[in-house]
Amino acid sequence: MIVGAGMAGARTAVALREEGWPGAVTLLGAEAHQPYDRPPLSKALLQAAPHGGNPGAAGAAGDGAAAAAGPAGATGLGIDFAALDVELLLGHSANALRAADRLVVAGDTALPYDHLVIATGADAVGLPGSETTPGVHVLRTLDDAERLRPVLAAGRPVVIVGAGWIGAELTTAAREAGCPVTVVEATARPLSGALPAEVTAPMAGWYEEAGARLLTGTRVAAVEPGGVLLGDGSRLRADAVVVGIGARPATGWLGGSGVELCADGSVRADERLRTSLPDVYAVGDCASFPSARYGERLLIHHWDNAFRGPATVAAHIARCAEETPVYDPVPYFWSEQFGRFLQYAGHHSGGERLVWRGDPAGVSWSVCWLRDGVLTALLAVGRPRDLAQGRRLIERAARLDPERAADPSVPLKSAAV
Repeated sequence: MIVGAGMAGARTAVALREEGWPGAVTLLGAEAHQPYDRPPLSKALLQAAPHGGNPGAAGAAGDGAAAAAGPAGATGLGIDFAALDVELLLGHSANALRAADRLVVAGDTALPYDHLVIATGADAVGLPGSETTPGVHVLRTLDDAERLRPVLAAGRPVVIVGAGWIGAELTTAAREAGCPVTVVEATARPLSGALPAEVTAPMAGWYEEAGARLLTGTRVAAVEPGGVLLGDGSRLRADAVVVGIGARPATGWLGGSGVELCADGSVRADERLRTSLPDVYAVGDCASFPSARYGERLLIHHWDNAFRGPATVAAHIARCAEETPVYDPVPYFWSEQFGRFLQYAGHHSGGERLVWRGDPAGVSWSVCWLRDGVLTALLAVGRPRDLAQGRRLIERAARLDPERAADPSVPLKSAAV
């Protein structure tokens, strides 16, 4: 039984069959749509024509679009679940786990399992009153995107709350649709929770270049019909308010189940993505795992983690052996914003030395994080070759010559010592 039909759940089903798992596989999903890919929701899909029009770039953004029916066609995963003999139970949310009886409760139905994979992902974080206030949106699901597309297509004023990764992508889509945009960020700068100040410094200017107004150090006191009330008592009027302030693991349904959770709400998985209960695993956005590479527990809310983790889970279920590989990837994600393609590999936690490759005021540059000379992370803006080489260098814990690494004309791999 796999609970959660997003990328992590769908890929787990595929990986089990690839491992030769002979038993029944059931994929339980809260959404009625066929499993689909999420990255296009904040990228190409928001810029596609609403209400069944020509999807344009969104059709190319998905992975095997023709395999998914209905609105998910633009982002379908291209997986033939019938051919894999995987049973889909869509439109059913798990609301409890009775581990002693090996049952997942979904509504009034109790579903038995021998092995359980928790892949319920994460839920968008809202603001007080956002769920009941007209004109307030979040972006996490395909239905969220379908509701938001016609709003942007109308070209009306939009307030976006949050200047993180999702806020930047939403701002990009809204400006390309011709919407006047004001972005409200509670901290002093964009991406304050993800990158150090010196790295984000040039990014604030990207908003202005795109014609968006960015208000940093500004708190939203309340969302209201027709706009937001700010902490200083002033109001911003808008036809739509989009909240993009992060996501939290969707693990509330596990309360009282015996599955151990971390303080951040994630399932506490081990190095093989096993939970505290026998024959119960967790993968994707809902699970954190210990990284020997970085010496800390990681919670990764990105596509690559949801795509790669299932192979570890499936191998352990199918082989039931300790010699199956541990899960300790080099984290990776990308973002398309303001006409730029950003890629990040690795993990940084503070205290590393920053080495710049290129001028951050330019259109393409990279920055490396070095700890004791070892490359631990890299952000590439418009330099995909740096990212590809850097990711391999991080995987083998390569040391870099800082002077050669700082020369953007020198291939990054040639800076290894």
